[in-house]
Amino acid sequence: VQLQASGGGLVQAGGSLRLSCAASGNIVSINTMAWYRQAPGKQRELVASISSGGTTNYADSVKGRFTISTNNAKNTVYLQMNSLKPGDTAVYYCNVYISQSSTYTYTNYWGQGTQVTVSS
Repeated sequence: VQLQASGGGLVQAGGSLRLSCAASGNIVSINTMAWYRQAPGKQRELVASISSGGTTNYADSVKGRFTISTNNAKNTVYLQMNSLKPGDTAVYYCNVYISQSSTYTYTNYWGQGTQVTVSS
């Protein structure tokens, strides 16, 4: 299984970016998909998650600005980031629980990370 993240970049404060993360390989089922971020000198933190049933959860710092969504047919999770702030600058990682068998035993996978830099 591989997770390929893309969409990061440099944007001015108030701008928008859309991150994508596509899972590929032998996938039977996907459970929770999420985005985390890690700023320099800080711990990795949960930004947003979405369950297989569509329930979403957001960090307080991004509520109302970020939206997580999925395309289940493409095994892809997205993070639409609007009204970006310099404090959103970080490496963003996708995180997905994947089962590769009909026993539905899920393993946690991480994407490679994509840099988001917001200038003031």
